[in-house]
This record gives sequence, structure tokens and C-alpha cells, in this order.
Amino acid sequence: MDRRSGILLHISSLPSNFGIGDFGPWACQFVDFLFRAGQTIWQILPLTPVNGGTGNSPYSSPSSFALNPLFISLEKLIIDGYVSLKELNYDLSFSLNRVNYDLVREFKLNVLNRIFARHYAKIENDPGFNTFCANNSFWLDDYCLYQAIKDYFQGIAWFSWPRPLRFRDEKEIKKWSQKLTREILKQKFFQFLAFDQWQSLKTYANGKNILILGDIPIYVSLDSSDVWANSEYFLLDKEKLPLFVAGAPPDYFSPQGQLWGNPIYDWEKLKKENFDWWIKRIEHNLALYDLVRLDHFRGFVSFWQVKAGEPTAQNGQWIKGPGDDLFQVIMNTFDVNCFLVEDLGHITEDVLELRDKYNLPGMNVLQFAFNSDIPKNPYLPHNHRKNSVVYTGTHDNNTIKGWYKNELNIKQRLMLSEYIGKDINELNVYNELVRLALSSTAKLSVLPIQDILGLDARARMNLPGSRSDNWEWRLLPDILNQHIEENLARLTFIFGRAPAI
Repeated sequence: MDRRSGILLHISSLPSNFGIGDFGPWACQFVDFLFRAGQTIWQILPLTPVNGGTGNSPYSSPSSFALNPLFISLEKLIIDGYVSLKELNYDLSFSLNRVNYDLVREFKLNVLNRIFARHYAKIENDPGFNTFCANNSFWLDDYCLYQAIKDYFQGIAWFSWPRPLRFRDEKEIKKWSQKLTREILKQKFFQFLAFDQWQSLKTYANGKNILILGDIPIYVSLDSSDVWANSEYFLLDKEKLPLFVAGAPPDYFSPQGQLWGNPIYDWEKLKKENFDWWIKRIEHNLALYDLVRLDHFRGFVSFWQVKAGEPTAQNGQWIKGPGDDLFQVIMNTFDVNCFLVEDLGHITEDVLELRDKYNLPGMNVLQFAFNSDIPKNPYLPHNHRKNSVVYTGTHDNNTIKGWYKNELNIKQRLMLSEYIGKDINELNVYNELVRLALSSTAKLSVLPIQDILGLDARARMNLPGSRSDNWEWRLLPDILNQHIEENLARLTFIFGRAPAI
């Protein structure tokens, strides 16, 4: 792949008229901005459903296959004849710069429920709908049944359902499938609308020579259709509860470690089936995106396992992961050029060996470059591998402006100025790090839109370990003006990342 550059912006952060970004007109306008600014990659976060109980994180979803129905564009539904503009008159006051998930969920699902009720009688005769259901039955049937039952029990987690349902007794599954036929069909209809709109948006982006870079979280949520329907692939006890959970070991930043709580895979069981579930998951994602980032890559080599019930991650231990056994299957099945890996954190030599065996691009984050060990810090631009991706920061980092103001000490600020060769301050730091990223020898550069715009810490997307105020930031309408566009296009051209004419 030639030198390229792109922007990191999640769908939820796009402007829209209904409180959250979606797959509609504003997304197409953002594609147009990327095209005019010389960008050829749009990186997004997982498109999966979210729920308030887990802080609306796209990394903690009830399904690793489904799409978030909140991303369905109501404007596109008007164009497609599902709803009229008059019907969308609403009294709710949506914030322009933050997502109020409770408000958005109430409004959008109310609209979608009305649309479903109106079209209920003819949905099953729609050939497009039937083709979608047939092509996605391997995950869609379980997810929609799971969601219908969950709604029936008012959000109770599946492992608290009546025992026959929890254990997926065949007669019980058949009974509930019949009892909730209409609700199951509704969930399928929502997924049909979301997938149809997403594919239209992806086609539009690809037509502008822009590749979509998606994200595959390594773990799935305990309360998900993935675990309920495929419990044999996870280390669970006789009551279908986790024996162990995932996390990260104690370090300088987190003395007690991080307790994520996701169930651990039964990698031996998966290996006996040639990792079929994982292959289907990757195949599904590569139908959604042009490129995918494999999250927490080091967890495939070895992972931090904590006994269920432990209050912190301190007493966990490193367990050997599937490593090369899994990646041989992945690389024999898919094009290696479709992947990049998140190789951040506690990285050991065996992690680097697996990454490099398959020539997988890793990540360089400039915010990690000025902590210590000048001039050997691997995140400094002069140490970047060509086959890698450079970021100013990720969705888990502060903005560059917030990082400079709140996280760097005097010594680190002086180090930054010395490295760049000019006096750096809060007013110019974001421009200089954007330039530094684009000038890197790394073949890919991906910049959070917040750093292109020079926004402060209030525009941060996520603060790991915090349960509130995350995943809510939104781009204000009309903020991407011609000056920003032309400046980005010029820098992209100067540093050899502009698309060939």
C-alpha cells in the first residue's frame, strides 16, 4: 500500500438533526470533506449496538455482529418512503456537541417502532429483506431472539433468565421464538435497515477512493448474544457464569490493574474447530469495512486472566494465547493487507515476532513518544517502522491540546520543543504534531479530527476506567471549513500522502 493518510471520527460523532451521528447526509458530507482534503482512509470505532448499562461503549456490545440501530438515518428513511417529514416533528431539544443516549434512544426507537408497525404486514414478502436474513442467519437469528427476550424481561441479562432459556433448552427456544415472532421480526427489520444504509455509505466512500477502516475488539461482552448462543467457546462454569475474566496487569498508571470483566475464550475448543467462529467474525467485518484493526493484539499471544470474583486485576496471571495457530488460519483465509494491529501496552518480544511474521502494521502514538528514553523511544517519528500507522492519539487518548495542557510536565514540554526545533505552546502544539505525524516514515497516518481542529480536553472521546461522559463528543456543524480542508490537503500533498491523480 502506498503512503496514505486519513481521519479518525466515529459515526456517533457526526453532526445530525436527531442527536447522534448516523449513516445519512452528514456522513456523505464528511466523505466529501475527506475527498477534498486529500484523505483516503476513514477510521471508525465498532458499529455495534451500545447500552447505557455499560456506559454506551461500542467496545461493550450485546452483539459483535449487529449494527447499532441508532445509526439509522431518518432522512434516508424519508427518501425511501418509510416515514414522512411531517411525522418527524419533535419537541425534544438535542444537543449539538454531545450525544444524550437516553434521549436519542427514546426518540429514535419510537420512530423505528412506528415504521415497523406500519410495514409489518409486507416485510416478510420483501425479497431484499429475505435475502439479507438468509445471508446473515448464522448470527442474526440468535441475536434477534436474544434481543427480543431481553426486551421482554426489561433488560435483564441472559444469565439471569429462567434456567431453560439460559441453557437454551430446545423446546424452550422454540416456544419463545413463536411467542416473540413479531418482536424478532422487528429486530431483523432494524438490522436490515441499518446494513442497507451502511452499505450505501461505504459504497459512496469507496467511490471517492476512500477506504473504511473498522475495528474488531478482541473480547465480547458477557451479556451478549455471542456468549449466550456460543457458550461452548468461553470458559464458563456449570451455571454459565465466567470462571475467569479479562483485564490488564498493574502498571505505573493503574496500580490495581484493569478489570474488564469480559469472559475468557476457550481457545482449545476454538482451535479444535479450526477457529471457525473467529473466521466468521472476521469475514463479517471485512464485508463491512475495507480494512480492520485487530484490537489488543498482544492478547492473542498471551492475555491477563483474573479469577472471577476478584475485586481487582492484581491477582491475575499471564496465560498463553492462540498465537500463530490462529493467525495461520486467518492469513490463509484473508488478504494480509486488510489488517493492522493494536500493538500498544505491555509488549513482549513474542508479540513483535508474531506481528512481524505476517508483516502486520502496528501503531505509533505520538502522545507516547515524549515520556522518556529519548532518542530510542519507539514512538518517536525517526524510529517508526515503514510498515506501521502513526497517530497523534487514539480514541482512548486526550486530545493533543488537552494532553499538552494537562498531562505533560515542564521537562516533557521542553523535550517536545527541542525535538521539533521550535518553541511549542498550547496554541501551536496540535498543528505541529499533525505535521509530525504526516511527515513520519510510517506508510499510514490517521489523525483524530479533534487534533486537526485543535480542540481541547472537552472533545475527548473516552477516558479509560471512567464510566461517565464517554463516547458522547460530537462534531459541530460547519466547523470543517475551507481553510481547514485546504491546509490539510496541502500538508498531505507535501508529505507524499495525497492520492495519485
